[in-house]
Amino acid sequence: MDERLNIVKAGLEELEQVATLFDLYRQFYHQDANIELATNYIEQRMKTDSSVIYLALDKNKQALGFTQLYPSFCSVDATPIWILYDLFVDKNARQKGVGKALMAQALQLATETGASRIDLETAIDNKQAQALYEGLGYERDDEYYKYCLEL
Repeated sequence: MDERLNIVKAGLEELEQVATLFDLYRQFYHQDANIELATNYIEQRMKTDSSVIYLALDKNKQALGFTQLYPSFCSVDATPIWILYDLFVDKNARQKGVGKALMAQALQLATETGASRIDLETAIDNKQAQALYEGLGYERDDEYYKYCLEL
């Protein structure tokens, strides 16, 4: 990892930076820009400790990317797991190791908390993310189908 890159556990002091990136992340997945929604959502995650958010900062404390993980459990293994739901790197910071550094921090969290695994999903056409995940040893699930009921 580049020594000029700092990964921090985001708190309310970083709310604006995380919310800005989260809004861009949602736009990447074809949602309308909505900084108010993004800010409210991230603020609630922070205030309730319902997720862990890591923020990548450059030497000037500019936000480059973030990842958000939710704690969960695997009933079959009877162990805790983490769901890595969000990973986003600003377009100007891509291909510079930011995503890899955020993924390393997620792995450290999972290891330190005794989790048995990290689960994640990505869009079928997001080849860049797939390459990152597979390069880090993540395996695509060909055994189970994912289902979703939109409400």
